[in-house]
Amino acid sequence: MGSDCRPPGQNLFINRPYARFLGVKAEDVIGKKVTDVIENTRMHITVQTGQAERLSFQKILGSNMIANRFPIIEQGDVIGAVGTVIFHDTHEWKQINSHIKALLAEHDFHRQKSLTADKTETGANFHLNDIIGDSQVMKSLSAKVTQVASGDVTVLIRGESGTGKELYAHAIHQLSDRAEFPFIKVNCAAIPENLLESELFGYEEGAFTGAKKGGKAGKFQLANGGTLFLDEIGDLPLLMQAKLLRVLQDREVESVGGTRSTPLNIRLITATHRPLESLIESGDFREDLYYRINVVAIDLPPLRERRDDIAKLADFFLQKLSRRTGRRAPKLTVQALTAMLAYNWPGNIRELENVMEAAFYTSHDRKIPLSLLPLSSLRMAPTFKTMPCCQTWFSQTPAA
Repeated sequence: MGSDCRPPGQNLFINRPYARFLGVKAEDVIGKKVTDVIENTRMHITVQTGQAERLSFQKILGSNMIANRFPIIEQGDVIGAVGTVIFHDTHEWKQINSHIKALLAEHDFHRQKSLTADKTETGANFHLNDIIGDSQVMKSLSAKVTQVASGDVTVLIRGESGTGKELYAHAIHQLSDRAEFPFIKVNCAAIPENLLESELFGYEEGAFTGAKKGGKAGKFQLANGGTLFLDEIGDLPLLMQAKLLRVLQDREVESVGGTRSTPLNIRLITATHRPLESLIESGDFREDLYYRINVVAIDLPPLRERRDDIAKLADFFLQKLSRRTGRRAPKLTVQALTAMLAYNWPGNIRELENVMEAAFYTSHDRKIPLSLLPLSSLRMAPTFKTMPCCQTWFSQTPAA
């Protein structure tokens, strides 16, 4: 395969076997940017640097290739580049390709295992810099989280479903003096009411039918010295609210069926998407518990109030899927991104991630048109002819 590039990066020649491999017609790609024709190419970089690249690893259409790239120099000036790549479906290449894939898979396995071991050491998996968003509202939020995290104050995280409340609980723990100690999370809405007490406070052997021999430590005991995160605390039954309040006031916990209390040294973080003030008025949430957990409140904005972050979040999810599958990440068309910026996102970031995943797997020609976005109320989104922030995002190109 030969390909000649000039500073603007146009493709001037591509041989027909390579064009067939890429699934394009040779005559259709002449004059196009080489980055739009060849996946993960570095031909334009060879033109910029004037440096040859020999036996360079390159992944194209899910296959691992070995590429050579050489600058074309005329009278001391780089005027283009020519590249070759091993891609023929020979038996030997299949063996090499299979071997490379196996090595990469083994590398990824051990890397993920190492990362998982580091993360599960305390139970906290996310840092503040893992949270995507550089809009002004997110910068202000990050500043508040950083300030609050350094202390030992009780925090209530509020926000609609899908806004990332759990991520912020992880981040607060990671920034605190308790970062090296356990981070234990409990979803109060996911545990049956009859099991909540034993899950939270633990139980002694023989405390009830089916109790494990030797008993079991509860979440409070497991979190001792670290942070306990009670998610969806607005769904906690009233009886458990009373028992939780007593534990928080006395700073000690007694297992179900036990006779001794264990002193507690924990930091409490809670979260809810429910309006606690309304629940207090209706008698479904204790006012005294509300004041106990609502020492510092952190309110997470819904996605519709941080539209400047939508393009960056969308690109993050597409690149994440690209790394997972080995497929090149498609790009949103201007019409698709315009609709996304106008959409209200009732499911917030979680909905955006699901929409990007659906579009990623149904996209063709490396583009995501408006028709592939499964937005539930798309017909309600206004249409704009121009959207300045679209132009900025589309000027970005993935690293080759």
